Amino acid sequence: MRFTSEQRFDDGILEREFALGGIPGILWTPGSASASAPVPLILLGHPPLGLRKMYPRLTDRARHSAAEGFATATIELPGSGDRPRRPAVEQARADLRRALEAGEPVGDEIVDALVLPLVDEAVPEWRAALDALLSLPGIGGPVGYSGGLISIGIRLAVTEPRIAAATLFAGSLVPRVMFEEARRVTIPLHVLLQWDDEGNDRQTALDLFDAFGSEEKSLHAHMGGHSGVPRSAGEAAARFFTRHLR
Repeated sequence: MRFTSEQRFDDGILEREFALGGIPGILWTPGSASASAPVPLILLGHPPLGLRKMYPRLTDRARHSAAEGFATATIELPGSGDRPRRPAVEQARADLRRALEAGEPVGDEIVDALVLPLVDEAVPEWRAALDALLSLPGIGGPVGYSGGLISIGIRLAVTEPRIAAATLFAGSLVPRVMFEEARRVTIPLHVLLQWDDEGNDRQTALDLFDAFGSEEKSLHAHMGGHSGVPRSAGEAAARFFTRHLR
């Protein structure tokens, strides 16, 4: 991990941009963190829109987490930002747009081609980033995962034992194979669902929640579309992480 820039906000949060084997990322650390008092870490997931575009929302989430005493970090997803495009995924994205514009159902083959290559590539990168982040002074466990593509969250929850709890955003197209992986998830889950999300099939989201194997899981549904998540939802997620990462 190589740090490329840093700035300290007025509230004491240290923001550092880094590169990890050519993968850009950002780490936010609260002023309370030190080598003698390391803080828990939350991995901030996000959609594949690029870190620059997502930066305001990610920074807002990082500030709220820092106020609770957590460090947060994120990395650029494969094919996003300045990273090389994936022709097969770009084709699947074009097929998805055509299906939606034509009012046609989105077939499993489009969903698989769009999501599964991203999950297969992104999850090992998240785990490598976690190796590097946990080696830094002031950063310790336990670790949480928050938001982003729900399929990435599922795979991480199954394969990464250092993740102790996760908040997942019901949305994004979900390949059928991910339902089998969801049955193997055992960590505590806090799942957010926008009831009228125009880009999400509500029944699929409910079926996926039912499939999760976690003994402790809660579904928090709010009226409104994709961008209408109430601020109270973030406050409830913060309380969830405080319970499980402290």
